[in-house]
Amino acid sequence: MLVAQRIVADINRRGNTVGDRLPPERVMLDEYDVGRGTLRESLRFLELQGVISLKPGPGGGPVVQQPDATSLATTLTLLLQFENAPFRTVAEARAGLEPMMAQLAAERMSDEQLAALKSSVDTMHAHLGDQEVFLDENKRFHDIIAHGSGNAMFGYLIDALLGILDGSAIGIDYPEVRRSAVHKAHLQIYQALEARDPAASSAAMARHITEYLRYAERKFPEVLAAPIVWSNV
Repeated sequence: MLVAQRIVADINRRGNTVGDRLPPERVMLDEYDVGRGTLRESLRFLELQGVISLKPGPGGGPVVQQPDATSLATTLTLLLQFENAPFRTVAEARAGLEPMMAQLAAERMSDEQLAALKSSVDTMHAHLGDQEVFLDENKRFHDIIAHGSGNAMFGYLIDALLGILDGSAIGIDYPEVRRSAVHKAHLQIYQALEARDPAASSAAMARHITEYLRYAERKFPEVLAAPIVWSNV
């Protein structure tokens, strides 16, 4: 772990960016004064965290990557599983967090992010008959707002929470009438954000998440009550 921390510190010190190769193994062995097994275990740990990828073969080695929320989602899932927490836990967390994100996004979102949000709303509307597109755009919509809040923590948290609470994976279905209702809610949220109205944006998001919770509680109470488990499904 100490070697992994030193490697990350050196990545920052050198100003390495995504795609940069780290020094070859023989150089790193000398620089960190450790055995080959320790160095390789440190690199494998960083690979699991999404900090690097390990390219095999001649000319390969560790390459700098941009970590995403995958490791955070895994860690949260394991923590919640050992607490025997139900999926409702994640839904309630979203209800508390996302209105605040929308409030901040109304003040901080860039024009490019607003355009991307409008694109998501329009794409969802154009493909209301396709649940796969609906789910993709639903996630993209909430991701854009989370990152548009200007708070990096929110961006990663929502990405992780949406990964855990993937409705299609845990058994929550969205018939077309429900998809239409979600699209209408997204449009209202977008309009409030476009108007740069923090209070209206927060209120619209709160209504949207509350409606989702009510729908899930009414139609799929057993899903929300089911314990969170770490699974590839």
